[in-house]
Amino acid sequence: MRNACQWRPVVFDPHAYFVALGVLLAAAFGAWLVSLALRNVNVVDSLWGVMLAASAACYALLVPSASTRAILTLVLVAAWAARLCAHITWRNWGEPEDHRYRAIRRNNEPFAWKSLYVVFGLQAVLAWLISLSLLAAIAGSAPLGALDGAGVLLWLVGFSFETVADAQLARFKASPGNAGRVLDRGLWRYTRHPNYFGEFCIWWGFYGFAVAAGGWWALVSPLLMSVLLLRVSGVTLLEQTIRERRPAYAEYVRRTSAFFPWPRRKPAVVRAQIDVES
Repeated sequence: MRNACQWRPVVFDPHAYFVALGVLLAAAFGAWLVSLALRNVNVVDSLWGVMLAASAACYALLVPSASTRAILTLVLVAAWAARLCAHITWRNWGEPEDHRYRAIRRNNEPFAWKSLYVVFGLQAVLAWLISLSLLAAIAGSAPLGALDGAGVLLWLVGFSFETVADAQLARFKASPGNAGRVLDRGLWRYTRHPNYFGEFCIWWGFYGFAVAAGGWWALVSPLLMSVLLLRVSGVTLLEQTIRERRPAYAEYVRRTSAFFPWPRRKPAVVRAQIDVES
């Protein structure tokens, strides 16, 4: 009799993967139509978590697997997507178009048509590529192990960072006295982008599930997310303009870690005084 715990490394399923791409492109097209009516593409931000949750749902429906890992992955993706979508929708409700999209609009006229692929289509393709870890985790049949435990731990750290950081920033912005100031308390004392660090942890956590299932080939998922967070749409893009809008941000940069949480550095003046006195 074969051992019930025997398993084979999960094999990439192109059918499920490309069906998910079709679903995401259809969702992007629908959101694009909404943006035309609103004359505002902020709606694409709310779509990000929904797209990844939709891709996970596609994989669960199309891949013959009902493992505990698959259920765990679906639950965690749904929780992450629901919180992120609710937070971004609430944050953007009634607000003008984000300055990032206004810049893209100025450089891509006629933007109404180009936004279909420059903004919405691109978002769908990126979500599709990042969802590769979800496919591997959901399709795998291996029993739960230490890598799954590490994945859950990373997910919990990331989800906590995102939730707390977003709440702290929302509370800070709600106070009129903080206009033009820089939030440097709470999690923001240890990293300039605690919400992005949380996202980083979450997707490396999902990759832990993928590796535990034998899907090491899904490495492109967390790597792409890391590049986006650090070099493309995350830290680099945000800090290109924030220094101009908030003069105090330069000192915050000198004292605070850019991404990974770390104790704050002492001000340069204080360090100089210590050097002289010593």
